[in-house]
Amino acid sequence: MLMGKGLKYLFIVQGEGRGHLTQAMALEKLLTVNGHQVVGILVGKSSARQLPEFFVKGVSAPVRQFDSVNFQPSAENRTVNMLKSILYNIEKFPQYLKSIIFLKDAIRTSGADVVVNFYELLTGIAYFNFKIDIPNISIGHQYLFHHRDFGLGQSGIPGTEGLMIFTRITSIGACKKLALSFRPMPDDGERKIRVVPPILRESVLETVPTRGNYIHGYMLNAGFSEDVLKWHETHPDVELRFFWDKWSEAPVKKIDDTLSFYLLDDREFLKQMAGCMAYASTAGFESVCEAMYFGKPILMVPSHIEQKCNAFDAVRGGAGISSDFFDLSALLSFAEGFSPDGTFPEWARSARSFILEELVEL
Repeated sequence: MLMGKGLKYLFIVQGEGRGHLTQAMALEKLLTVNGHQVVGILVGKSSARQLPEFFVKGVSAPVRQFDSVNFQPSAENRTVNMLKSILYNIEKFPQYLKSIIFLKDAIRTSGADVVVNFYELLTGIAYFNFKIDIPNISIGHQYLFHHRDFGLGQSGIPGTEGLMIFTRITSIGACKKLALSFRPMPDDGERKIRVVPPILRESVLETVPTRGNYIHGYMLNAGFSEDVLKWHETHPDVELRFFWDKWSEAPVKKIDDTLSFYLLDDREFLKQMAGCMAYASTAGFESVCEAMYFGKPILMVPSHIEQKCNAFDAVRGGAGISSDFFDLSALLSFAEGFSPDGTFPEWARSARSFILEELVEL
């Protein structure tokens, strides 16, 4: 058993989207204020996305990037094109071999006592192919999908078998899997799954929400902006503030007085979420948790299978509704009778003690 003060950690983070990055930011602060050290953060990268400035400036440990497996968007930049993704990643396989060796060497020379893997596929492959003695803890909402009581088979979502295999590979070599959950559930010891609250940053926990008169939103793929623009044409009186990762645009692209698109900036994102009347997103786990913490009604528009599973879990908990497009009219109708889950904030605030104990006791 390894426990106590002064442990050293190495983070390996899947760089797609925003959630894994903000989780790493929150966890680094949690560990450092409790006397531990994060010696490095390794982030998987792709040609389609840039590492957000808020992350680079928001962490203290040195950050290095490596090429990693990623999904390719459709021509409309809305959903994942699976055939294109498979062909792209086959072509990139020689580069991924270099990344696996890079991870192996980085882990062995890091001086870390523990590796924390934020759902990065190549971490599992590195542990499978090489003898790495440093304990590995895998963390993410996706590990809850393997839980005996989650009931993913009842969701009716096609293609979940592939997601389950992908998730299993990410956790190869893990001594435990911390499954982030919207609600308390018993652990699943047979599968090494510990159910823990979501990791929200102090900036979220310290923010007092208000109710404004605008809809706040985030889209993983900028192609969804066509939905928003179309709805805006017939509802110009409703103010919309949407965030995207279209790096070719200015920090704020103002369409008119009631519609603006913002380049992803974490502080501004949280400020806008805390003050909105409703939230619409592509169903990333982290931002759904933030909206639930602030008591906001949610519209989820999943762009890939993992987000469909997130939406399935959140909808059955009463947090929001799901759609194939940004149906903001449906969101406004849902918001009229919405009552937030009063138990969620307390569950989220308990994450510090839950997760710290799991990370220092192996």
